Amino acid sequence: MLVLTRKKEQSIMIGDNIEITIVDIQGDQVRIGINAPKNVAIYRKEIYLEIIEENKKASEVKKDVRLEDIFKK
Repeated sequence: MLVLTRKKEQSIMIGDNIEITIVDIQGDQVRIGINAPKNVAIYRKEIYLEIIEENKKASEVKKDVRLEDIFKK
């Protein structure tokens, strides 16, 4: 892990097109701004992990479901 020290209003660059800026520091909280292309998904880590878990659940094959039951009207 790379650890950097930044002050308020200073930035770091990730690659050529992602900029992370320190917007504010209050006590033990740091507010950051992220400038990235629209095609780059940005999530808080806890939300990202929940998305991954939900995707795993959704992709599991249910063995007790019959194809004809899915398409019944």
